[in-house]
Amino acid sequence: MRLEYRVSRLTLAEPLRISRAAMTERDAVWVTLSHNGIHGHGEVVTSPRLGLDVAAIERALAVAVAWIGEEAHPGRLPKRLPELRMRLRNALPVAAAVDSAVHDWIAVTAGIPLCELLGMPIWDRVPTACTIGIMPSPEASGAAARLVRAGFATIKVKLGAADPDEDIARVAAIRSAAPAAALLLDPNGAWDADTAIALLGRLAEFGIEAVEQPVPAGNPEELAAVVKSVPIPIIADEDAGARADLDALPGGIGGINIKLAECGGLDAALSMIEWARRSGVAVMLGCQASTSLSIAAAAHLSGAARWVDLDGHLLITGDPWHGLGGSDGLLLRPADPGLGVRLGGGR
Repeated sequence: MRLEYRVSRLTLAEPLRISRAAMTERDAVWVTLSHNGIHGHGEVVTSPRLGLDVAAIERALAVAVAWIGEEAHPGRLPKRLPELRMRLRNALPVAAAVDSAVHDWIAVTAGIPLCELLGMPIWDRVPTACTIGIMPSPEASGAAARLVRAGFATIKVKLGAADPDEDIARVAAIRSAAPAAALLLDPNGAWDADTAIALLGRLAEFGIEAVEQPVPAGNPEELAAVVKSVPIPIIADEDAGARADLDALPGGIGGINIKLAECGGLDAALSMIEWARRSGVAVMLGCQASTSLSIAAAAHLSGAARWVDLDGHLLITGDPWHGLGGSDGLLLRPADPGLGVRLGGGR
């Protein structure tokens, strides 16, 4: 049993600006678990916010290689994944990539899609949102019009400009260009509670579907105040990184955004989905800018989601992994077992 990896540079199709940063490129590290001629795959991408550059990822992967070496067969690894997350608690995206490779290997060996292995509904076509970053309103209007023409029914809008009136104008322009689209707003924690309540009160007239993380993470009183005061579903994102965070969320929260890289993998995500089901809270599936390899792992959970925001592979140029689609607003379940996506022309 071998765990190997390779590094690839990803370039965004256009710069993506959010409230806390702007991004033009990042590195992806593709992880491959091999045993008996069968391969399972996963991906981790660099993240300044999470303190992960390539060197940090490689150090964490050395821990994962040692962990793999302690076990004789991949089929027994899933029960030990919580142990790996503990060892990599400061590098959970790496744990998520190894988790993906383990589950992919098992599903490919069994000849079934990953969703079936996970006990999720079999899916074939699922709509995804696509993101418009912080940009001048005329550019945002043009971007929204192009997304509608391509087939997208949901648009995610990044907010948190220095001048709040710019955010209002941008949402108004996007709504005008996409009158029937569902709009998801994401300030990435840019506002305090008073600002969030005031701005979202003004934005409600545009028929907003939901708002992600309006206030900085780690401020439960402020998040609770927004949830109580705003007539739009509020989705916890940075405040809902892992299962351990969920019990601290305020009552009335509209949803949680599950990102495999932040919770540590598929089995961790399943525990969050179960919490949401028992709590009557909706699920969003989110992602980072990445290839179809990362997005496919999350897409196999789409049967549990109210909102699917899996557009990371659509934000980069030349996605080398194929089979997932999405450029028309619909993710397609690849025909192959496991994750189903292929690198270039082969697995």
